Amino acid sequence: MSSVLECRNIIKTFHDGTRELRVLEGVNLDVEEGQILVISGASGVGKSTLLHIMGTLDRPTSGDVLFRGRSLLTMNRGSLNRVRNRDIGFVFQFYHLLPEFTAIENVMMPALCKGAKRSVCRARAEELLAKVSLTERMTHKPGKLSGGEQQRVAIARALFNRPSVVLTDEPTGNLDERTGESIIQLLWDLNASDGVTLVIVTHDDQLAPRAHRWVHLHQGVAHETGRPGMAGA
Repeated sequence: MSSVLECRNIIKTFHDGTRELRVLEGVNLDVEEGQILVISGASGVGKSTLLHIMGTLDRPTSGDVLFRGRSLLTMNRGSLNRVRNRDIGFVFQFYHLLPEFTAIENVMMPALCKGAKRSVCRARAEELLAKVSLTERMTHKPGKLSGGEQQRVAIARALFNRPSVVLTDEPTGNLDERTGESIIQLLWDLNASDGVTLVIVTHDDQLAPRAHRWVHLHQGVAHETGRPGMAGA
């Protein structure tokens, strides 16, 4: 199975005045196409930092990130932006929806910002909102949607450009248990039906064994805990 993303000896250091804090201590990690990879670990261990580096939202102090064998860190700005916009989808804990726009407009936004015609984008957005069971809510603005509904909109937006991988940072962290479980089930269903490659950062070790692969981040190092396979979502 081919790798979509590869982390090679990722080191990340932050400086706070005279103090140096090394968050990531040489992380090596492959994200294989079509799989669900969970990255777990305690709060503050560097999970989100690693995810941001994988998604080119941040740069490592040293090391490299490869996308389908090509170094992201040596790409020129135009090439890097194309990979980020076309091949990597993002889902965050706090949704990051634009409050003045409806659900369907939020889903279309990545394409609209690049100058695509609204009529062309709408059909794709309607398809995705149907897939996440929000057909009846597509004209509602975020303020009229529940937390779970807002996260479903965010997932639909992340899928709009048919990315090679979707990176999710604590996607259920701002939701109650029941709603969070429905979001996890949705992500697992999307993987099963559409082959969406997922990287899910979570502090919930109960979620991790349900994935294809589970990596635990501890003291800045990624520890492979085995390949549990799909235990069921």
